[in-house]
Amino acid sequence: MNEQLLTGEEVATLLRAKPRFVRRLVAERRIAYVKVGRLVRFTTQAVREYVDRNRIDPMTRSQVRQQLREIG
Repeated sequence: MNEQLLTGEEVATLLRAKPRFVRRLVAERRIAYVKVGRLVRFTTQAVREYVDRNRIDPMTRSQVRQQLREIG
């Protein structure tokens, strides 16, 4: 348990978002969090995993065309 827990405001700063966005992530259970009494805290690993899950990799034009053919 060497990892320091982050507050919602600290996570918002890391994500360059508003604290309200972090509260919404918690309410929708889209990010892992820890309850410490009434307080909500986050591990840096949970923030990293959230970012990785929502990462969108770029596609080449041929990949876009192929995907459009599969859809249509």
